[in-house]
Amino acid sequence: MTFPAIAMALGVGFAVPVTAQVEGSVAELQILDGGRTAQGTYLGAVRVTLQDGWKTYWRAPGDAGIPPEFDWNRSDNVGDVSITWPAPDVFDQNGLQSIGYENELVLPVEITPRNPAKPVRLKGTMDLGVCKDVCIPEQLDFDHTLDAEAGRNPAIAAALAQRPFSAQEASVAHTSCHLTPTSDGMRIEARVTMPSAGGREVAVIESGNPALWASQTDTKRQGNTLVATSEVINAAGGPFALDRSEIRITVLGANHAVDIQGCSAG
Repeated sequence: MTFPAIAMALGVGFAVPVTAQVEGSVAELQILDGGRTAQGTYLGAVRVTLQDGWKTYWRAPGDAGIPPEFDWNRSDNVGDVSITWPAPDVFDQNGLQSIGYENELVLPVEITPRNPAKPVRLKGTMDLGVCKDVCIPEQLDFDHTLDAEAGRNPAIAAALAQRPFSAQEASVAHTSCHLTPTSDGMRIEARVTMPSAGGREVAVIESGNPALWASQTDTKRQGNTLVATSEVINAAGGPFALDRSEIRITVLGANHAVDIQGCSAG
């Protein structure tokens, strides 16, 4: 569910970006080939090119964005699709924080074919929100048979190099999550013991459950510990449980980003 739909379902008073009619598409989509890997999978990428000054959103877009959604159902010989998200930027938009990419997004995808002996055809749609002075929805079609013999693609290699560090790579020593019930849902206080990621650090907390929405995170540093607080709400109402092993914390810093999977009780 997109954030505007969640906001309506919850009846909360968040500001949602204004939509308007814009003449012509501001986004173009191209499937890039990266050839076949030693494991037998296909490496490719979805490249979205935006008109100058426009931006689109990360998988957790913040309070003022719409996450991209893919429909791969019309594809042929596609088993598993694994997406690698390059580290996004943080934007201030109409007093709200949004997280995404400006001008271009190259999203690497690794495809496991159902039948290794047959070609892989990617056919479907990508739904995304794009914003500049106004925000509009876009639906982009794609239809491309992947080239198993393609060589190394510099654009894909650059996007893969921009992925967040793992917890081990970033020298994360410990991550805990303290959960407290609230009137609307559950408050998460995550404490991450790690070196600074540089400059202003912004932590993003994802619950691991697409039916739940997490508010913009309040992030502060206490020595070698980063403290991030967010509230998780069930858009459909009613009680819910959080699995700490499914909680995902991404720290966005000036020098690098860090992707942390799971946290202990704290």
